[in-house]
Amino acid sequence: MLHALFRLWLFGLLLAALLFANGAQTTAQTAKRNPAAPKPLNVLFIAADDLNNDLGSYGHHLVKTPNLDRLAARGVRFDRAYNQFPLCSPSRTSLLTGLRPDTTQVYDLQKHFRSTLPDVVTLPQLFMRNGYFAARVGKIYHYGNPGQIGTDGLDDPQSWNQVVNPKGVDKDEEKLLTNFTPKRGLGSSLSYYASPASDEEHTDGKVALETIKLLEAQQGRPFFIAAGFYRPHCPYIAPQKYFDLYPLEKIPAPVVTQDELSRLLPASLYVKETHWGVNEQAQRESIRAYYAAISFLDANVGRLLEALDRLKLTENTIVVFWSDHGYLLGQHGQWHKMTLFEGVARNPLLVAGPGVTRNQASPRIVEFVDIYPTLAELCQLSGAPQNLAGRSLAPLLKNPRAPWAKPALTQVRRGSGDKTFMGYTIRTERWRYTEWDEGQQGVELYDEIRDPKELHNLAGQAKYAQQQAQMKQLLQNTRKGKPEKATSH
Repeated sequence: MLHALFRLWLFGLLLAALLFANGAQTTAQTAKRNPAAPKPLNVLFIAADDLNNDLGSYGHHLVKTPNLDRLAARGVRFDRAYNQFPLCSPSRTSLLTGLRPDTTQVYDLQKHFRSTLPDVVTLPQLFMRNGYFAARVGKIYHYGNPGQIGTDGLDDPQSWNQVVNPKGVDKDEEKLLTNFTPKRGLGSSLSYYASPASDEEHTDGKVALETIKLLEAQQGRPFFIAAGFYRPHCPYIAPQKYFDLYPLEKIPAPVVTQDELSRLLPASLYVKETHWGVNEQAQRESIRAYYAAISFLDANVGRLLEALDRLKLTENTIVVFWSDHGYLLGQHGQWHKMTLFEGVARNPLLVAGPGVTRNQASPRIVEFVDIYPTLAELCQLSGAPQNLAGRSLAPLLKNPRAPWAKPALTQVRRGSGDKTFMGYTIRTERWRYTEWDEGQQGVELYDEIRDPKELHNLAGQAKYAQQQAQMKQLLQNTRKGKPEKATSH
């Protein structure tokens, strides 16, 4: 009996020594990762679905987003941030792997990136390898909205220690929708419902609540927690009070002239029938509902910011807010995503936290592939992949107007089956140049300073031949991974 007790005591002693050694090693790694801070920096990674730049902090005169405006005041607002592919799965895959779509080979909503890159180290996976707790609530990788709400969808289990898939009353309310495009699936429709249910009963309200639970549980451990909201993605379902913020008489319908339509390249269009054939009243109601969904999203982001403050995590947490792509609301007669116009290629991107300049805007061209190396540098993570396509934004987080000669490359696929082709667009601080099917389906050149609505295609005009040639070369270089000759002109 005594012999057994001695062996048990010896085992406990060895176990304690092992735990102490592991703790010491973790502490040493933490100190090496961020010697200036008493503990590693946390990351709260907030994603919106189908959100464009119609936000108060981005200068929109009507949309009310006080919480996102507050987040922007805490850090740097990137005024020219661009996604790599304006469709949910390709964009999210690119951001979370730090690789361009032509590397991941994800161009649709079905293919998983690990079928092409089985050993790729994702952004949250890198945090896990550096001793962080990594979790997601809601939609971070792709799954169908609204069809797959409450499921794992096209998630990547290797990226997380824990996942939560909320499902709210909005799923039950789909039968109550006003749907102006009944022949389309709900995930690409113009449909809405002003719900009588409370914020907390909706899926996005549950995303906020579950994320706060994780923050409370993990506040003593370094974490990478991702909150994936579902709004403002259609169907535009939000509590009634957010619709009340936007009287319909204040919502203008988009103005599109026949002259404008006649100048558009067929390949550039996702919506082939202008406005999907819906009338002006339906357009205005759809825009109002989209704005209501944005304000609902904003309220839930506010709950996360309040939780950070309450838990005293704000001063040690980097907050990144992003959307997977932009969104058109009738410009050029187009709705939703899947074009290469500015309103779709461009996204909101806000970064706040320790060491980040406060209440500043950066006019520099940045890409979503830049987010991975940025967080790896800020959190001093070891083992980051060497083939990342982006560049750390750390210099711009200190000086938002620092020199930055780098363009943004966005692409989209047209056609189906064996008959597909790509469109590629390159954006500098002044110009956007686009080629469809290597130019065989047309070319576009827009002066974004003089023509921010992209109404006048300058491609083919002798006056702009030199500029077109330069942008063509820049596009080719960037596709090959050599964009070093980019300028802001």
